[in-house]
Amino acid sequence: MSDSATTELIIEAGHTERNYWRDLFRYRELFYFLAWRDVLVRYKQTVIGVLWAVLRPLLTMIVFTFVFSRIAKLPAEGVPYPVMVFAAMLPWQLFATSLTEGSGSLINNANLISKVYFPRLIVPASAVIVSFVDFATSMVLLGVLMAVYRVTPGASLLVLPFFTILALLASAGAGVWLAALNVKYRDFRYVVPFIVQFGLYISPVGFSSAIVPEKWRMLYALNPMVGVIDGFRWCVSHGRTPFPALSLELSIVTVTIVLATGIWYFRKTERTFADVI
Repeated sequence: MSDSATTELIIEAGHTERNYWRDLFRYRELFYFLAWRDVLVRYKQTVIGVLWAVLRPLLTMIVFTFVFSRIAKLPAEGVPYPVMVFAAMLPWQLFATSLTEGSGSLINNANLISKVYFPRLIVPASAVIVSFVDFATSMVLLGVLMAVYRVTPGASLLVLPFFTILALLASAGAGVWLAALNVKYRDFRYVVPFIVQFGLYISPVGFSSAIVPEKWRMLYALNPMVGVIDGFRWCVSHGRTPFPALSLELSIVTVTIVLATGIWYFRKTERTFADVI
């Protein structure tokens, strides 16, 4: 009998540093391994497991709906308030979880980084996959809410993947910045939760961005998640909310700048990670 075939992943020293971007593809199996490992351990030894991915945005939706709809009496722009809030919670939760996981990913993999060479960009990139699994799970509940409140999806729903990718790129850009800074300045482990909490309140998650005064909307839209969240709502509402042209354009510009500069800074400091970490 012949031995069964096995696949080996060999991590070699950094003699291909000049071909960094080629190495990202070359070490793709390591990316898959890290991503799958993080997915498996995320809800390990929890009672309800992956249902936490649904409960967190659901409970936040209930609180925001009560505060902003029942107490503050804010408008919902043509869709039921719970659907409007939950449609905003999904991209925000995707961004927040990706940012949190990515910012601490290098520290959490210190043993691996200090011993072997591979493109370090793989580590924060693989951390994003965990948040995407949560996002995909929560999308099922969004479909249930739309059915309960009789919100009929339309062709605009086909654009949803674009806004999902934009949210991932936004979190990746901020994540690589914070991951690199966190290696040298451990203070950022305390800064990130504040950024996420503060960002939740200044982003149009529990309310519509239409309540922002006209003169402040361009400045407000510099928050890249404004265009993403407004875009999600537009997709879900079948065009009953205005298409967020201005906020989308500014979101794309902001995300591009943050991602490009984040990768630049990450690459600039990457050589020192193994020594500092």
